[in-house]
Amino acid sequence: MLAVPAAFSFIVTIDGPAGTGKSTVANSLAKRLGLEFLDTGAMYRAAALEALDLGIDPADGARVTALMRGLDLAFDWKRDPPELFVNGRPVGDRIRTPEVTRAVSLVASNPSVRNEMVRAQRLIAARHPRLVTEGRDQGSVVFPDADVRIYLDARPEIRARRRVEQLATKGIVTTEAEVLAQILERDRIDSTRADGPLICPNGAAIVDTSDTDVPEVIDRLAEIVRIRAGEALAAGDAGRRGNSASGGAHGS
Repeated sequence: MLAVPAAFSFIVTIDGPAGTGKSTVANSLAKRLGLEFLDTGAMYRAAALEALDLGIDPADGARVTALMRGLDLAFDWKRDPPELFVNGRPVGDRIRTPEVTRAVSLVASNPSVRNEMVRAQRLIAARHPRLVTEGRDQGSVVFPDADVRIYLDARPEIRARRRVEQLATKGIVTTEAEVLAQILERDRIDSTRADGPLICPNGAAIVDTSDTDVPEVIDRLAEIVRIRAGEALAAGDAGRRGNSASGGAHGS
């Protein structure tokens, strides 16, 4: 299995619609590769939660953007999974409630908010340049030059069932019909928005997780990274050796 050398900056992006298991597999893949895991969906959900807590209409683009500019979003990567803090406060599972799920599409469709999020995510990557990052625009907009780009997909009814099961483990009760309706609406909004729409990034490996369990998906992604990153890491080694040799010749 490929182990990314500590000296390398290295970014793997995982994009795809809601309910494909991006967060779960990205976190596990990051641990396997010795990288950190950036949950960008949690960042958008945190912005939606803050808006709701302050009584701001999630559809009010100007106010949500102003709110976003005042938020300090930071992850504690010593926790598993990494925990998101907003202005120094942990948000926990409150960002997974149905109320936040309904609001997050409105927040995420705001171009000004997305610009702020892209800036915040790139700033995190500048400080932590060894990441597996998941979302809906990571390989297409935020990190288009990522070392490895992956797109996860699954049938909507499968995604709805998984989300219901995931919420149940957190004590949040809902129905597959309600979640499926939310997922289809989120897909519509995400894929048709003008700014950073949900698309399959150029050159991304497409993986359908509909009929595959989590361990198998992680194994498949790890193999994709091994194949696609192996040449890049080898090229990096060759480049460093070449620079070293050039430097030696220049100095002689």
